[in-house]
Amino acid sequence: MTDSSPNTLRNRTFAELAVGDRARIERVLTTRDIQLFAAVSGDVNPQHLDPDFAAHGPFQGVIAHGMWGASLISAVLGTQLPGPGTLYLSQSLSFLAPVRVGDRVAVEVRVTELEPERRRVRLACACTLPDGTVAIEGEACVQAPDQSIECARGALPEIRIQDAAQDGLRTLLGHARGRDPIRVAVAHPCDEISLRAALDARREGLIDPILVAPRARLEQAAQALGASLDGLDVRDVPHSHAAADLAVALARTGEVEALMKGSLHTDELMGAVVRADGLRTKRRVSHCYLMQTPQYPRPFIITDAAINIAPTLEQKADIIRNAIDLAHAIGVEQPRVAILAAVETVSASMPATLDAAALCKMADRGQIGGGQLDGPLAFDNAVSQAAAHIKGIRSDVAGRADILVAPDLESGNMLAKQLMYLGDAASAGIVLGARVPIILTSRADTYESRIASCALALLLAHHYRSTPL
Repeated sequence: MTDSSPNTLRNRTFAELAVGDRARIERVLTTRDIQLFAAVSGDVNPQHLDPDFAAHGPFQGVIAHGMWGASLISAVLGTQLPGPGTLYLSQSLSFLAPVRVGDRVAVEVRVTELEPERRRVRLACACTLPDGTVAIEGEACVQAPDQSIECARGALPEIRIQDAAQDGLRTLLGHARGRDPIRVAVAHPCDEISLRAALDARREGLIDPILVAPRARLEQAAQALGASLDGLDVRDVPHSHAAADLAVALARTGEVEALMKGSLHTDELMGAVVRADGLRTKRRVSHCYLMQTPQYPRPFIITDAAINIAPTLEQKADIIRNAIDLAHAIGVEQPRVAILAAVETVSASMPATLDAAALCKMADRGQIGGGQLDGPLAFDNAVSQAAAHIKGIRSDVAGRADILVAPDLESGNMLAKQLMYLGDAASAGIVLGARVPIILTSRADTYESRIASCALALLLAHHYRSTPL
């Protein structure tokens, strides 16, 4: 009796075949399918892997590799018709339509000709989309087996795709989902990268941008990008300094709830923010990276890696308060704050350890609230429970930190960049401590990073509505 269970493969010999015989499978294309195919084949064409690049390509989005569909044809031939023992001899293919993530592809092969003298079989092959569109068609020539084969279906290994960027983006967008987009003044988006960042975030439903820039330069950037400014709020100004001033003024009057840096220097925008007539609060302005790496089980914050060069004790207290606000905004109710130093013991010869001890005592006295502080902690003790255990450190923060507070900008910046470029970390950046969050995008930022930074701004803006600085 033939075992017809899904775990068994059974072929059809040449003698059992007839013209018109057919076999079919269906498969829904996922992002993981594309990633796995790219990893195995080495085809890392951005049309398949980079949503930002693909959005401006001929198909306006990511599509499957053409040979992914062809591999499904091979799967039908090798497992069903004729099945195990089949020898592939030739294959012609025509690629007629793209296959997109989420498409259910019906893959069918049909016997069209039999050559008994050499057991050759010709089969028409097609990959069809649900609306009847044929994405791939062609003809296969195989040699069918002459003996019946029945065997267990081989078990595939568990394969893990480490995609921190996508996981981080999905998490942030999940928090942001259902919230109204916020009005954002985008200061001087006069190159393709910065204008694209604003338009991408608008398309994702995160921001309603006001573009503050010289109109002529803005229109040139839009033309180079192939984008339209129709329906967008554009505020014409003569130069980048004026763009920074007007963007800050819009925030000061409440017309916008966040700022976004365009193609002007960071100092220009931040200079307008921290002026006496800018967006100062009682807090020190600071920068936070929200990061996620495959090696750590949760997103975490690194601060300050971009603004405060050598912060004082009181400035570090504000840096921590700002980071705790960000943690609350993304749903971490009681963040664990690790104050980093080179060692985990207090030493009079190492000022960072003294500051860490003082900051923890400030938290004990209620001067810093909303989180659980511990320090000094070396980096390994902050992120590895095993390392903390070996050192004999008993702490709810050690090994499980949500916030890593660097002793100075240089160490924080190097730590963040090492994680990004050597640790496959996904990141988003935001400036806090002003009256509104400030999105500092970089030319090197990925699509995911830009979108995640805008999602952070949205979450913070909604947070500030109930708990303003």
